[in-house]
Amino acid sequence: MESIQFHYPAVIAAAVLSFVIGGLWYSPILFGKAWMREAGISGEQSRNTKLGKVFGFAGLAALVMAFNLAAFIGPKASLEFGLFAGFATGFGWVAMALGVIYLFEQRSFKLWAINSGYQIVALTLMGGLLGVWK
Repeated sequence: MESIQFHYPAVIAAAVLSFVIGGLWYSPILFGKAWMREAGISGEQSRNTKLGKVFGFAGLAALVMAFNLAAFIGPKASLEFGLFAGFATGFGWVAMALGVIYLFEQRSFKLWAINSGYQIVALTLMGGLLGVWK
C-alpha cells in the first residue's frame, strides 16, 4: 500500500479558502439574512455566540475536510479532476447526506439549499486548488 503524501501549504490554503467562501456566503451580502431566518437564529443569539469556540472548531473541521479531499484527489490530480472530485464530494455526499437529515428533521428546502450550496461551492473550489497546487 502506497502512503499518502500531502502538500501541506495547499491543504492549509484549501481550508482557508473554505473559510473565505463561508464568510462571504453567510454574510448579509449573500445568504446571511435568509440563513438566519431559515435556521431560526435571532440577531441576539448570533451576538451572544462564543465566536472563538465556533471559529476554532470550524477551522479544525475545514482542515480535516481539506486533508480528506486531498487524500481522495491524490497527488497526480489535475485542475479538472480536482474540480470534479470537489463537486462530487459536495453534491453527492455532503448535500445528499444533509438532504436526508433535513427531510427527517422537517427543515426547509431553502435552508438545505443555502447550506448545501455553500458546501458544493467550497468543496469544488477546494478540489480545484488541491488538484492544481502540488
